[in-house]
Amino acid sequence: MLRRLYAWVMLQAEHPRAMWILQVITFLESSIFPIPPDPLMIPLMLARRAQAFRIAAICTIVSVIGGFAGYAIGLFLWETVGQWVFNTYNLMDKFDATKAGFDEYGAWIIILKGMTPIPYKLLTIAAGVFKFDLLVFTIASIISRGMRFFLLAALLYYFGPPIREFIEKRLELLTVGFLVALVGGFLAFKYL
Repeated sequence: MLRRLYAWVMLQAEHPRAMWILQVITFLESSIFPIPPDPLMIPLMLARRAQAFRIAAICTIVSVIGGFAGYAIGLFLWETVGQWVFNTYNLMDKFDATKAGFDEYGAWIIILKGMTPIPYKLLTIAAGVFKFDLLVFTIASIISRGMRFFLLAALLYYFGPPIREFIEKRLELLTVGFLVALVGGFLAFKYL
């Protein structure tokens, strides 16, 4: 079943609407959606290797714009949407530590954690709640998301066929690894 799903995603990656779907997922992942764009971005970059850096640039821009939506949720809708997101991920108990981290490390929190499996949406909402400097937030988000997406693009552009072969040979193992990284990101945010 997993291999059929992979084949279907690879086929969809060649569809003209694939970039639009990727942009919607990337935007929503920065504010409320739990799944990162990687499961669609990687097949899309593999299917359109010549456009990998263009895809990374678009995802960076869209992710930062989505980050502004997350920031707005924290700034204006914390009581309703923001707390709901943190409660959904069972992270309200980590909220005070997040505030202390923002106070002490500021932009470095966004830059370093924004490149990891730690959900970026939690950083964007928290930045809005804490009224973190918007210009610093923007610059840190561009650096963080750009590094994450362009590194992936570079790997897939320069090593695309061997990476595709590696993915296809070890699909089950990589799927488990992705899920572990996703859950690990939430746990890292909660306990670190």
